[in-house]
Formats: sequence, C-alpha cells, structure tokens
Amino acid sequence: MKFGIRKPSFKKSFRARTTGRVKKSIKRKVIPGYGRKGMGWLRNPKKAAYNKIYNKTTFSIRDLFK
Repeated sequence: MKFGIRKPSFKKSFRARTTGRVKKSIKRKVIPGYGRKGMGWLRNPKKAAYNKIYNKTTFSIRDLFK
C-alpha cells in the first residue's frame, strides 16, 4: 500500500477526462446500477476496500495547491 504523494501521470489524467463519455452514457442506460454510488462494494468488496484505504492515505500534487 502506498502512503504519501502520488506521482502524476498526465497521459492517464488526460484520457480519463476526454474519452468514454458516450460509452459511459450508453452503459448507464443499458446496465442497471452502472456508475451508481456503492456498487463497487457489491461487485468487488476487496478492491473497494483497497481503493478506500488508498484514497485516504495518498494525495495528489493538485491537492497541495487547493
């Protein structure tokens, strides 16, 4: 498990902001529960627990300037 500051990946953050908008909207209409809050705990609780701890123990460079 990582603690402290995360190393930024500009390539990944750009792709996350620009791709998949149409695909996400279609999946939300077709798959019930897709993208809803708390669905991660139902589908994969081990991964959801890891992500919860990771997001609480690490921070981004952007968080320093907020």
